[in-house]
Amino acid sequence: MPRAQFSSVVEDSVEVGTMLIRDTLDRCTTRKGWMRMGTAPMSFGGFLPEDAPDPRIARAEKVRLMPVPVMGFVAQPALEDVHMENTMSSGMTDISQMTVGINYTLWRNPDDRSDPANLADLDEATRRALDGPFPAPRPAWLIEQVERMRYPMLWEAVRTTWHRDPSELSVPRILVEHTNHILMNRFRKALGLGDIVADRFAARLTERAVNSLATVNLDGVEMPAFEIDTDPFVYAIGAELKDGSVVTAVVPRDDLEYVQIGFARRATPPTGAISA
Repeated sequence: MPRAQFSSVVEDSVEVGTMLIRDTLDRCTTRKGWMRMGTAPMSFGGFLPEDAPDPRIARAEKVRLMPVPVMGFVAQPALEDVHMENTMSSGMTDISQMTVGINYTLWRNPDDRSDPANLADLDEATRRALDGPFPAPRPAWLIEQVERMRYPMLWEAVRTTWHRDPSELSVPRILVEHTNHILMNRFRKALGLGDIVADRFAARLTERAVNSLATVNLDGVEMPAFEIDTDPFVYAIGAELKDGSVVTAVVPRDDLEYVQIGFARRATPPTGAISA
């Protein structure tokens, strides 16, 4: 798949995790609605049944198609891997390039999860929706995921990108793409961006913003890295891995004080281990 076409696939996956939770929440409060699995809309009628399958299971199976290990942040109390990945690939069979994005729940006070400091800044409409009441029984996995909406999330905070053709793996380019993706989808209002369709390719940063003299901890070893430390909204860092893939991370500056920047191979739950 040409780079431009793959980039459009990346943009089409805008906030898949957010939409999944919001749409499934809507589905429990209205008679009709829709949801997105990957990027394809799926219509439905009525309520989501209690025995509806957990979509994280299908996502985990797709992650297992990644030809190289998936990276995440080093284990730390403030970050909880929610196992709700975003995946982008060139196809389902003969995959020539693939990216896996990891989402985390952020705990500002991990020692006391009941501390109000851990709560996200939600608008009144979202609070009312989260508090119910719900007109029909809900799957246990949906109850869990909806409850997570009360807490801040680091969406697609870490990405692992693989390409069959190593010449396509430019760390600065991939880092800039990841950073622009987060900026355009999480900071639209702050950046003064309009409709997401009209402005979808309005890239904010270029490779000129990348510092090539950074270092980062990879599996306990300090390695050369590239970083973007000049943007007022986010900090970004990335590095090439020994297997030829690229790991990148983008963290909002407001959350940076809670996050230890370092990478380790992500622990993937065994098949069928994700359950509500």
